[in-house]
Amino acid sequence: MSHDRYVSPLSERYASREMQYIFSPDMKFRTWRRLWIALAETEKELGLPITDEQIEELRSHADDINYDVAKEREKLVRHDVMSHVYAYGQQCPKAKGIIHLGATSCYVGDNTDIIIMSEALKLVRTKIVNVIAELADFAEQYKDLPTLAFTHFQPAQPTTVGKRATLWLQEFMMDLEDLEYVLGSLKLLGSKGTTGTQASFLELFDGDQETIDKIDPMIAEKMGFEACYPVSGQTYSRKVDTRVLNVLAGIAASAHKMSNDIRLLQHLKEVEEPFEKNQIGSSAMAYKRNPMRSERIASLSRYVMVDALNPAVTSATQWFERTLDDSANKRLSVPEGFLAIDGILDLCLNVVDGLVVYPKVIEKHLMAELPFMATENIMMDAVKAGGDRQELHERIRELSMEAGKNVKEKGLENNLLELIAADPAFGLSLDELKKTMDPAKYTGRASVQVDKYLADVVRPMLEENRELLGVKAEINV
Repeated sequence: MSHDRYVSPLSERYASREMQYIFSPDMKFRTWRRLWIALAETEKELGLPITDEQIEELRSHADDINYDVAKEREKLVRHDVMSHVYAYGQQCPKAKGIIHLGATSCYVGDNTDIIIMSEALKLVRTKIVNVIAELADFAEQYKDLPTLAFTHFQPAQPTTVGKRATLWLQEFMMDLEDLEYVLGSLKLLGSKGTTGTQASFLELFDGDQETIDKIDPMIAEKMGFEACYPVSGQTYSRKVDTRVLNVLAGIAASAHKMSNDIRLLQHLKEVEEPFEKNQIGSSAMAYKRNPMRSERIASLSRYVMVDALNPAVTSATQWFERTLDDSANKRLSVPEGFLAIDGILDLCLNVVDGLVVYPKVIEKHLMAELPFMATENIMMDAVKAGGDRQELHERIRELSMEAGKNVKEKGLENNLLELIAADPAFGLSLDELKKTMDPAKYTGRASVQVDKYLADVVRPMLEENRELLGVKAEINV
């Protein structure tokens, strides 16, 4: 490995080998050759004088790409597609004259981009399904464990650890729905020529409109797609890239939200991401256990969310049938968006699979705040015993302020129950008040909602995608 030039952290530290292969030169240029073969086969089947021998010659060199020849040729002609046409022709002298016949550069370039994005989305789908499966198991395991809930990061009515996990889970489910919609809508460009009019094929097939109508469907079928976009300029609409990157940005936003919650919970010492035996949390403070994986999720997620702006701007600024100011941007924004989301999902898999829950800490925090949350029940019990609801409400307000002052200004424990027990207006003993301190009384339908959501929505989806399950995270550093 060379140490004297920049290397992308996405490939060195974050993305899996599988995702890196999808965006590799081998994948790209082997797909180019598959497209040239598909075009030649289609033209032969539609009556052009192309022989079986030429097709077989093309097939025999579909994967052994002579990169050195293409590289040297590109130095001379300054055109990547024509350099690879030349290199392929060097290996296939009998078929040289029919390679790329009637096509423009975007025939291989744009169709390959669609194929690569489709394969990358399939890998993302596999990983997000596995993240959902891990979260579903976590939610089910902790559906009954009461925990302090927060609004505005201020203590609020309790929930359960599992119910909170369904909030993360539901957002990933929304992302999966978006992904499947976009993946299912992807079409190939086909072979439409310089401005999308198929004028070159009119010449090749002597103006036979019926025959020309068959070209795109036949190429699509050979490449594993249902259809081609019905109209285009020289390129497929760059709106397609916008839709794809928006899916990635949505996944990144969901991952970011989950990772932020985990970081806050780790600060509270209630939930902790996995921490390896020899892992170092800080170079200065040896005791620290930093949530570095969750922080990395947040960091990469911000990159993906911002990256989604690139194809939107590119799409908006394409002139007429095409301009080339999309090319350099696409080479960066699309692969890097996928490489980053791949790393994010691997991190999510790793974190969720190893989340550590500390029930005693959770209980301690909950019990410190529960007396405030129990005051409505306490008031109802006092009314049943003959008290005046309006007077009791005012007394509880006054006593709550006093207890809060003791906690905040004096650093004392919450003594609201003791203050209420000492007030004759309530007519309740301390033992009677403590009986109201069962956290399960205050979590509402949390566990029921978890059960229902998992049974009605999540588990059926996982059953439909069971062949995708079992993926383990590939964490480099």
